[in-house]
Amino acid sequence: MRSLVKWGVAACAVFAAGTFAGTAQAADTIKIGAFLSVTGPASFLGEPEKKTLEMYVDRLNKDGGVRGKKVELIHYDDAGAPDKAVTFAKRLIQNDNVDIIIGGTTTGTSMAAIKVVEPAGVPFISLAGGIDIIDPVKKWVFKTPHTDRMAAEKVFLDMKKKGISKVAMISEDAGFGKSGHDQSLKVAPIYGIQIVADEVYSPKDPDVTAQLTKIKNTAGVQAVFNFGFGQGPAIVTKNFKQLGMSVPLYQSHGVASKDFIKLAGEAAEGIRLPAAGLVVAEQLGATDPQKPVVTAFKKEYEAAFKSDVSTFAGHAYDGLQIALAAILRAGSTDKEKVRAEIEKTSGYVGTGGLVSMSPEDHMGLSLSAFRMVEVKKGDWVLAD
Repeated sequence: MRSLVKWGVAACAVFAAGTFAGTAQAADTIKIGAFLSVTGPASFLGEPEKKTLEMYVDRLNKDGGVRGKKVELIHYDDAGAPDKAVTFAKRLIQNDNVDIIIGGTTTGTSMAAIKVVEPAGVPFISLAGGIDIIDPVKKWVFKTPHTDRMAAEKVFLDMKKKGISKVAMISEDAGFGKSGHDQSLKVAPIYGIQIVADEVYSPKDPDVTAQLTKIKNTAGVQAVFNFGFGQGPAIVTKNFKQLGMSVPLYQSHGVASKDFIKLAGEAAEGIRLPAAGLVVAEQLGATDPQKPVVTAFKKEYEAAFKSDVSTFAGHAYDGLQIALAAILRAGSTDKEKVRAEIEKTSGYVGTGGLVSMSPEDHMGLSLSAFRMVEVKKGDWVLAD
């Protein structure tokens, strides 16, 4: 198991050495396009993604580029709006002539852009969680984060171990939250979980006390599972605490960031959720193949930006690594060759886990890539 591109002096030396075989007439620049939700309700996901891409592209270029080729990052801020994502995807393809696209911070923006990217035949690596992005498989579309279905399965597996069988769902009514809700309903029976209450809220709702009160008054509820990202899950967590609800509260991987803990405050204590090993980098075992990757990335990110690393930054890192390694193996930026090489990604140890893709799997992560974590004393810890 290995990381395809080891950043730093050694990595840049590898990329800087030599030239692309048979590409003497090719352009001297590799163009990477990105549309990210740097502002708007998903900014706590999109901003670290943008910072990560900028940091590593800049570092790579300072060390000679990819085998002598400069890497140009062209990015736009879609503010979390699907219509803007479509506009920017078209611009990246038609005006900027990018070789590959990394982005789509949210499920909604990614799904909207797929309608443009897929017929255009441009490799696209999404940074969003919805399973619909890669299931069913689409020829040109890949993704780095764990899916919402995987999150539901990991949570229900944890509940089953704790003897929990009757669960209340509360979720956002659009995008990631809706997809996660639907996937949760599909997989719940597999784990012996009965959904006994099902409430929704809008991402813009300032309070969800009414929905939580209905859940509180539902007989037999043993745990509550929230699917969403941004401000919504923090509001759910605060209202949950205010109502004095004592059953366990689970969240999805959509809140795997210190920003969630800061937003929810003391109410976050005891929250459990599935997350990538990156959020508990130092707590991983010495022999864990992810440990050197996630500890190095965490150290570099936090030193550069003086802020806590998040799994969302890691998604961008993995996307860039996989993209450049594919271009390197392809020996060119020919889109079909690059697409084929992304699909052949095997044994990549990234921040999200061990990745091995195939024509039938354009994500390449197994359920073991998720770690159950819990909030204790304002920080993430590996859950028992």
